[in-house]
Amino acid sequence: MDVRQLKYFLAVVDHGGFTRAAEHLLVAQPSLSQTIKGLERELGVSLFHRIGRRVVLSEAGQELMGPARVVVRDLEAARAAIDELKGVRSGRLDVVAMPSPGIEPLTSMMAAYARTHPSVTVNAAAAFTSEEVAEAVRSGGAEIGILGADRPFRSAEVDVMHLEQQPLVLIVNPQADDFGGGEAIRRKDLDGHRVVVSQRGSLMRWLVDDALAGGVRVEIAAEVAHRTSVLPLVLAGVGHAIMPSSWTPMASQMGLRVVRIAPATVLYVALLSRPADLTPAARAFLTVAAEYAADHPRTSEALAAE
Repeated sequence: MDVRQLKYFLAVVDHGGFTRAAEHLLVAQPSLSQTIKGLERELGVSLFHRIGRRVVLSEAGQELMGPARVVVRDLEAARAAIDELKGVRSGRLDVVAMPSPGIEPLTSMMAAYARTHPSVTVNAAAAFTSEEVAEAVRSGGAEIGILGADRPFRSAEVDVMHLEQQPLVLIVNPQADDFGGGEAIRRKDLDGHRVVVSQRGSLMRWLVDDALAGGVRVEIAAEVAHRTSVLPLVLAGVGHAIMPSSWTPMASQMGLRVVRIAPATVLYVALLSRPADLTPAARAFLTVAAEYAADHPRTSEALAAE
């Protein structure tokens, strides 16, 4: 078994088949197929079930996927360390982020990172739960993970850096703004109002469901999986939206009013990384993240007190 075989195997997994994997790797498909068959012969198991033109991971393939990512990532880390000694500053950093933290603080951190490491390409993938982010980092699918949760995230398998707390806010539907001119509302003030919500599992949706359970008559006007749809729907008058405060600048730029919700419900934002064997590009990003966290001392003090 060699690294080339593992890279080819992961390419088939990541691109959903041999044709797209071969295009990505810039190799002929027969060459790719022969490499995978050679790996299967060496291991004595089938890594994929071939169903027509589709391929599906076998149980053995699922078991190999995580260790293969770690091996490939460790090799890249070793090469990057040597490149760093030679003065090379280019490369690639794989990040995975949940939707709201993927707006902020990821945008601010990426901007700061780009100023000091302009030749490093940052690839930001999407995840929708804390568990998905943690698994991507643990398995080597990404070196850096950014997540938001309803409580400070803890893990024995990955390193956790707490970045900030984002209170939930109401982005007001301009066609149904009868909240007065105040800067904050209470949950009961949502009675009789229509809202745009994300799917169950998010903190924002929990707040709406909790208000409903408490007798507040909130009407769910739309349920969206893609957060990019939220602000256009609010702007179109479909309903209000409850989102983390990271959305405030974007909402304000669109001319939408944003008010606090009391009592505050907080999204805890954290950065995850592997405990060891990070590439220089990832270590540099951790430095940027630590500087970001240091600029939010109230958040750090609050988390330390818990």
